[in-house]
Amino acid sequence: MLSQPRVLLAIARDGLLPRRFFGSVHPVFKTPWKSTFLTGIVVATLSALLPLRILAELVNIGTLLAFLFVCAAVLIMRRTAPDAPRPFRVPLYPLTPILGIAICVLLMFSLPTENWLRLAAWLLVGFAIYFGYSRKHSVMTASA
Repeated sequence: MLSQPRVLLAIARDGLLPRRFFGSVHPVFKTPWKSTFLTGIVVATLSALLPLRILAELVNIGTLLAFLFVCAAVLIMRRTAPDAPRPFRVPLYPLTPILGIAICVLLMFSLPTENWLRLAAWLLVGFAIYFGYSRKHSVMTASA
């Protein structure tokens, strides 16, 4: 959860979340202070209301899905943008991202079925945000 405000800041800079709130950086500390407070409030509320097992499973499946997307993005970007600048290289390409995807899927399937339902609900919320706000405000939409 420590990285969540920075992730929200990056997403806001891409226009996928309201920049005025999530892209706001504190003038003195240079940190994303509004999204830090929001993240803290959401995490504290969920911690107070949900059992630790459910929270752990939610965080696990969400993190594994994010890692899966990163591994898939490596494969996709190497094919669709082979000349893009890369500050670091993936060792043993394409074996590393393929194994990463396989291990993430394996670990995700080790989680209980009800956790998959929670993941589906969170994904629906994400799709609603994307199609309701982000798609219209994306920096990439403006440049296209």
